[in-house]
Amino acid sequence: MATKTAPTFTAEERAAMKEHARDLKKTARRGAKATAADLEADVLAKIAEMPEGDRALAERVHALVKAHAPILTPKLYYGMPAYARDGKVVCFFQNAGKFKSRYATLGFTDNATLDDGSMWAASFALTTLTEADETRIGELLRRAVA
Repeated sequence: MATKTAPTFTAEERAAMKEHARDLKKTARRGAKATAADLEADVLAKIAEMPEGDRALAERVHALVKAHAPILTPKLYYGMPAYARDGKVVCFFQNAGKFKSRYATLGFTDNATLDDGSMWAASFALTTLTEADETRIGELLRRAVA
């Protein structure tokens, strides 16, 4: 009787892991010379590579992070724009094309302080951003760094 093997990583997941390894090597090569401006330039370059719809969302998220959580430092996280405090990622933007999803995602890691009872959202699907959405994201960002 033939058995199925466990599924392996998808091509997109493997690519993300390779991108993460490249990002880590680049950071290690820079060492102490890396500045916040260098890290932000990396994030902005990654955003510029995105398809137009994702790029517009990522640019807005980037601006919202800078406005509402300026203590976070931009960095790349598995090839995605991310924002960290003390080197630990707090939130990230995953464009729809990254894993062939139908929507982009704004995700918060466990380093964000979004705890609300015994269950809370840590990831949000984004297709467009309304003024109300931006207000909500601003509130989440302020809580994430509180």
